[in-house]
Amino acid sequence: MRSTLLAVAIATGLGFTSFSAVAATQKAPAKVSVDAATLEQMQAQLAALQAKVAELESKQDAQADAQVETAKVINEVQVASAKPTDDLAKKLDKIDKLVSNTKIGGTMFFDFTNVDHKEYAANGPGKKVDGHGAVNGTGFDVKRFYLTVDHQFDDIWSANLTTDFNYVSAISQTSLFVKKAYVQGKFDPLFTVRFGAADMPWIPFVEKWYGYRFLENTITDRSFEGGRAGSTANAGGVGAFGNSSDWGIHALGATTGDNSINYQLSVVNGRGFRNPSRSDSVDAEGRFAYSPIEQMVVAIGGYTGKRGNDVTNGQPTRDASRGDFMVAWRDKTFGIGGEYFHAENWDDILKYTGTGTAPLSVKDKADGYSLWADWKFLPQWAVFARYDSLDYKYTTPTNIDRKLKDTYYNAGVSYDVLKNLKLALAYKHNDLEGPALTKYEYKTNEIGFWGMLSF
Repeated sequence: MRSTLLAVAIATGLGFTSFSAVAATQKAPAKVSVDAATLEQMQAQLAALQAKVAELESKQDAQADAQVETAKVINEVQVASAKPTDDLAKKLDKIDKLVSNTKIGGTMFFDFTNVDHKEYAANGPGKKVDGHGAVNGTGFDVKRFYLTVDHQFDDIWSANLTTDFNYVSAISQTSLFVKKAYVQGKFDPLFTVRFGAADMPWIPFVEKWYGYRFLENTITDRSFEGGRAGSTANAGGVGAFGNSSDWGIHALGATTGDNSINYQLSVVNGRGFRNPSRSDSVDAEGRFAYSPIEQMVVAIGGYTGKRGNDVTNGQPTRDASRGDFMVAWRDKTFGIGGEYFHAENWDDILKYTGTGTAPLSVKDKADGYSLWADWKFLPQWAVFARYDSLDYKYTTPTNIDRKLKDTYYNAGVSYDVLKNLKLALAYKHNDLEGPALTKYEYKTNEIGFWGMLSF
């Protein structure tokens, strides 16, 4: 279009020039003649002008085509560059959601203490011996290091992974394992379901009210002996009577405030979080608690099952059982509580059929209680104390009843260094007396610093 206008303008200019020449000729009184040379020159100039017009038209057409191609390339570049930007934005959005919905935390229990462990055989003097869960000397230990990852998928579904690491310098022991790994669906405050390895109903619940788990396990979870073992009474002792976590299905719920309730029912493998093995039957543990006021709780619980020992072509079994009771009070400055349990056949699940090597015991039962209290006399300072007593009775294959008596207590002062760092200077004492017919006793005294760091 631009070339056409240019051609029209040139032609108009030529026409005007011709018109002026004619007009001038008409005004002239004398006759003007145009010779052949002049006419030929004018025709040559007109041809040159036409050629230039054609050249300009060609250049303008090429320029227009180039502009179209350039615009097309720019558009393609913009589209191509927009795609990576959109993909990057989507990826960044996913990362932001992942980070916002994921929480990472940790808790470490550590100590620096001195242990004095002595064992007494029959009526002989006490001798320092490394054994029965105690090691003499001074050392720094990381008893537990929990690393936790929580991820919220939506308003209902979430997942938890908690690893457990511990290192004991005195015996150079290091272990790393999964304590909790579950998927959770929270459908209502009174109905949440967890699938996998998760907290059991009783021990973690008591730990929250006790408040000094970093210093010592609760009575059903405490074991200085590592469990009863060996073929004689002297080789055995008092072990734990429960698991803090196990593999299975867990249903729980709670209300808050005064006149609140909470409960949990777990159907599990029975061997604890360290051993996710199978058996022909499952175990069950439950808890129900009531808080007449927010600072107080009354709880009952129980456990029944074969603790993972019911296997195909295995030895005949009986059920292990445990009943629990706790009452506790805790506010901002004062805490006090007590726990009691009764267990039967916790160790003697396998029935002795009268063949093969006779076991140490064919049936057992235990009764134990724990009392504790702490008082925060200053904003960051508190004093605390605890006393445990346990009677463990078992019957030999020859129907002789024997008894182990375990007494434990601790006391100390704690200091909140930071919001997430607590230190305690404490003293512990443990005394186990063996059966009367084969007198045996050990005493352990431990003093030092214990701490808990969480983030």
